[in-house]
Amino acid sequence: MSTQSTATTDKKDAVSTSRSAPINAKLNAEERIELYRKMVRIRRFEERSLRSYQAKNSAGGTNIGGFLHLYIGQEAVAVGCCSLMGKNDHVITAYRDHGHAIAVGMDTKPLMAELYGKITGCSKGKGGSMHYFDPSRNYWGGHGIVGGQIPLGTGLAYAVKYKGLKGAAMAFMGDGAVNQGAVHEAYNLAALWNLPVIFVIENNGYSMGTSQARSSAGELARRADAYDMAWDVINGHDLYEVRDKMDTLLTRAREQSLPAVVEIKTYRYRGHSVADPDKTYRNKTEIEEYQRTKDPITLFQEMLVAENVLTPELIEKINTEARAEADQAADFADASPYPTVEDIQKDVYWEIDNPSERKSQGRLFFD
Repeated sequence: MSTQSTATTDKKDAVSTSRSAPINAKLNAEERIELYRKMVRIRRFEERSLRSYQAKNSAGGTNIGGFLHLYIGQEAVAVGCCSLMGKNDHVITAYRDHGHAIAVGMDTKPLMAELYGKITGCSKGKGGSMHYFDPSRNYWGGHGIVGGQIPLGTGLAYAVKYKGLKGAAMAFMGDGAVNQGAVHEAYNLAALWNLPVIFVIENNGYSMGTSQARSSAGELARRADAYDMAWDVINGHDLYEVRDKMDTLLTRAREQSLPAVVEIKTYRYRGHSVADPDKTYRNKTEIEEYQRTKDPITLFQEMLVAENVLTPELIEKINTEARAEADQAADFADASPYPTVEDIQKDVYWEIDNPSERKSQGRLFFD
């Protein structure tokens, strides 16, 4: 089975159709504002993260070590998808994971602390930018190996089905991951075993520094046809459309235990990571055009103003609060302690952390 793409040619018609979809029509004013607020919080957190990355700490070193992959420009994808999660739904994603973490409800203070490598971080300072986790919210990372999270997401869906639960897993990847062998192995098993998983391709146009047009043949979601899976294409700058189409696929996965592939067209304003100068593979005009015509926060803001849900005063209040929250997260991270030398052997082997229940013999760590 395949579901032909319904990518829009008329933005106004698309917005109107998506806005009136049942999943969106039932949203009250406060719920719509909360969706907007979450997108703004993600952007302000990312902007503050960038400032921390570029600034020197009190000792003259860096606040954030390693890579920093920013989600600026893609906010409607994470917020739209994660806003649909039910009790037995799960999320797993790649290294550009800050947006998803905030979208599922994680506190920004431990998120920022994780960037700083502090013990108060969500992964106790051991994961950094690419490895956010929160099992209590069915959020399973944050993975640095390109495409490596997709078989794991398929496994989450297998567990849901094995336990007889009505739920689904959303396994997010970038457009650069679609050519990885592990992704296609996961597609194959999901289709063979009828697993409730939605493979979400966040196509921001560039896998690292190579445009999708130069690296991947054909329409990415259409590859699902080879595995007899449903597929669709979504405008990722339209929050209403993301929720509308993803709701259809998630409901199908929960009710019928069937997989699907969805390609969400989006865009990142920054480089692949902060280390990427982003000056050789795209021009400034391209970025400015997207910001002017398709910025997901601006578009949703305009829709909510037209719906008499947002006012200029409330917009300013939400932005001010989001900036303050991001600053507080940075202050928390800065004041938090680093892990100790002894912490390096914690949270590695279950038996080390639970010595009274250890069954194995011999050494687990070697100097």
